[in-house]
Amino acid sequence: MENKLINKEIQNYINANLNTDLHTLLLKKSPFPDVSMSEIVQQIKGKQTAQKKFPFLLKKEIIFPPQLNLEQSSSEKTADYKSQILKGKKFIDLTSGFGIDAYYLSQNFEEITLVEQNQELLNIVEHNWGILERKATFINQNLEDFLQTNQEHFDVIYLDPARRDQNKNKVFLLEDLSPDILQIREKLLATADQVVVKLSPLIDLKYLVSVVPGIFRIEIIAVRNDVKEVVIFLSNGQEEGIKVNCINLESGESAFSFTFGEEENSQALYSEPEKFIYIPNNAILKAGVFNLISERFGLKKLHPNTHIYTSSEKISDFPGREIEMEVIESKQVKKKVQFNIISKNYPLKPEDIKKKYGLKDGGKGYLIFTQSKKGKIILKSV
Repeated sequence: MENKLINKEIQNYINANLNTDLHTLLLKKSPFPDVSMSEIVQQIKGKQTAQKKFPFLLKKEIIFPPQLNLEQSSSEKTADYKSQILKGKKFIDLTSGFGIDAYYLSQNFEEITLVEQNQELLNIVEHNWGILERKATFINQNLEDFLQTNQEHFDVIYLDPARRDQNKNKVFLLEDLSPDILQIREKLLATADQVVVKLSPLIDLKYLVSVVPGIFRIEIIAVRNDVKEVVIFLSNGQEEGIKVNCINLESGESAFSFTFGEEENSQALYSEPEKFIYIPNNAILKAGVFNLISERFGLKKLHPNTHIYTSSEKISDFPGREIEMEVIESKQVKKKVQFNIISKNYPLKPEDIKKKYGLKDGGKGYLIFTQSKKGKIILKSV
């Protein structure tokens, strides 16, 4: 497959059709007798995905796998961030997939092993790593079988369990993942000093900590305020507390770090809206440290269930959105005006608000529909 697709004429045809409608292209007959149009379209989709998700692969003769493998791969941005945390001599990825995480996470290791049960996918990764001039040992095996026969010890094991069931529906609980890390945790920790597991951004942190012994670090990784991954770090060592990092990549915002359990010992202050309003980024909201944010930054919350904060003086380095605002009455909301509409702890959703007030979405101004302790309020950016 690789030899056919890296043919110069085929690659030229793929590059010439990067902006062609793919449905139209699929109806055409392939101009190449040994390569189907569906294979060509697969490569076009791969290059299109790579432009946004992993641009380092936009090189000559790189081969791309089917769409599902592309969707399940980490982005270059999140993989690069994780690579800055890990180093050692021997690294192994037990679910290498398309190899994006493995490529970045293994940069600070001398020996790299990739395990993948899909032979065709592993062949693609091995080909691409040759193009990228990266060395590794490639093993086509089911990870459970590998763990049963393996005699080596590693500094770091990385795995990204499949989050779809047999019917391709998304699953989130650890026991529903493949593999079930609860079942193989002890074997993993007997095989490596540290185990790193990528999980769904929807997984609950309290649930995680309650069912997985040995967690010493959790990374909540967002890109431009969209939470992409929750990553847990396991070891057999006795750590004092679980360190949690909330990072919002490509935002210019500082990371927010805390020890798991700090929230329970934190107290928030409350106030009606003052001059400045603060909305934490989604990585922090995912972490659920609503009182701790108030305490750390000296901010006041509007309401126990409204995760919006306020201050009379502007603070710097807040990990989220900061807007100067004023309280207005509903009759002051003018129709057909353009606003970015935010609804927090309010009975109406943004779409319903737009219809009710005849508003247009977008522009530079903000309208926040929310609640303080005194009741429903509307905030307008100044």
